[in-house]
Amino acid sequence: MRELPPRFNSRRGNSRKISASNPAACAPQGFEAVLAGDDERLGGFLLPSILAYDLGASSGRALLGRLNNRTIEVEEVHRFGNDPVVVGDRMHWDILRLYHDIKQGLLKAKHAGETISSLAIDSWAVDFGLVGRGGELLGNPYHYRDRHTDGVMERTMERLTASRIFGRSGIQFLPFNTIYQLAALKEADSPLLEQAKHFLMIPDLLRYFLTGEMHNEFSNATTTQFYNPVLGGWDAELLADIGISPSLFGNVVQPGTRVGQLRASLTEELGIDAIPVFAVAEHDTGSAVAAVPALERDFAYLSCGTWSLMGTEVDQPVMGELAQTLNFTNEGGVGGTFRLLKNIMGLWILNESHRTWEKAGLSYSFPELVALAEKAPAFRSLIDPDDPMFLHAGDMPSRIANYCERTGQQAPQSPGEFVRCILESLALKYRYVLELTERLSGKSFSGLHMVGGGIQNALLCQWSANAIGKPVWAGPVEGSALGNLAVQWIAQGELSDIWEARKVIRESFPVTVYEPRDGAQWEDAYGRFRALTGLSK
Repeated sequence: MRELPPRFNSRRGNSRKISASNPAACAPQGFEAVLAGDDERLGGFLLPSILAYDLGASSGRALLGRLNNRTIEVEEVHRFGNDPVVVGDRMHWDILRLYHDIKQGLLKAKHAGETISSLAIDSWAVDFGLVGRGGELLGNPYHYRDRHTDGVMERTMERLTASRIFGRSGIQFLPFNTIYQLAALKEADSPLLEQAKHFLMIPDLLRYFLTGEMHNEFSNATTTQFYNPVLGGWDAELLADIGISPSLFGNVVQPGTRVGQLRASLTEELGIDAIPVFAVAEHDTGSAVAAVPALERDFAYLSCGTWSLMGTEVDQPVMGELAQTLNFTNEGGVGGTFRLLKNIMGLWILNESHRTWEKAGLSYSFPELVALAEKAPAFRSLIDPDDPMFLHAGDMPSRIANYCERTGQQAPQSPGEFVRCILESLALKYRYVLELTERLSGKSFSGLHMVGGGIQNALLCQWSANAIGKPVWAGPVEGSALGNLAVQWIAQGELSDIWEARKVIRESFPVTVYEPRDGAQWEDAYGRFRALTGLSK
């Protein structure tokens, strides 16, 4: 691998910095976020900061961003856990704890003497809260991995048909999509639906807590599978088909829209000013794609984390029969664009395996597991990461062993062999989806841009390059947060458009280049992977 150095502006202070010489200085386990910086003054004036909250499925962070001579500087001011809460048979998000940590981020920025000119939030997609009469939240939002949607997608597709749903939404069929979560509540005759007056997705809901204003943001709205990109709004017919009133859904705003300011009660509580709040691409993948440091207009990307999301950016959704057959999705992006992509299970399988080993008293860091994987035998066991057996939380090593037994393979025996199986299978699945993306989009890609926390796993990046037979350009790590910051700067007139933002991001952060190796070995493995998994073109 080789590294393309950024234009880096050094800063005073002793905080850890992003730099080409030390890109992983802040990643003690190889999968953590990036920190940088300390305050800097120009002519005696503090550089204004903006605040990005980037909420992932396991943790969240608040990052300050400054634009200094066309160089982006970021500093993490608060990091917090985001653990689901299981009560009885139900799994929920701890939404009020998340709101508490958002307030803690504001307090820490205040105590650091920061002047915040705006803030915005991005998070995972599909999940939501329902707000009732008087503006009260009705219950804790369900986690998308909760089992209340089991079987609902299949029953809904039988009634509505797959062609009708896809033809009106352009969204990939996944059992936890918002449409099936709402259908599950309807099937259960949930009192939440009787009391609900407003539907707000996770960033919408947290913005409402901050500002008192309710808006639905475009990129997240498109993930529900009942937003119609052709009509440019909520699809009342699909909602009626599942028995949900369209009156729950508000106006849809584009990334870059100012959607309020901190409410008076909050500014008084925290002793801060009424900071403006913007909508960005609030689906974190939308923000990550906004931060892809591509120089070419036609590019392929992989946002790599708990989920792996691979695709390309298009001006109009691709909603034909082939897109439905290949189960691709069309999610909203910045500037009215769409992300033609496919969801891949991602590092979730590795993370759950790590959790299983920890419960058994086997304590490994992620770098230790990657080192063990590198020493394990190559291509002994392969899985389809998107097999439904890997969707829910649980004992992934046992499930991998069962998959291997079912497909006539030798099951992994050691943690290193399990991790090698996971990483090799992901890399091979990336090749499969990249080839489908080229076929569906009619584009040919010279390589793959990888962004997100998963790129700190250098072995996965190298194996991805080997699998696709093309270069992988890895960086930046904090893609979602940088895309969040970039849209705020565009909205404020500091950057002209998303392409200027991508250029500035490329100049500010290192990109590591992984060239493909061992072509014949990986070509043979790909043929075996396709045969074992039953994947076809």
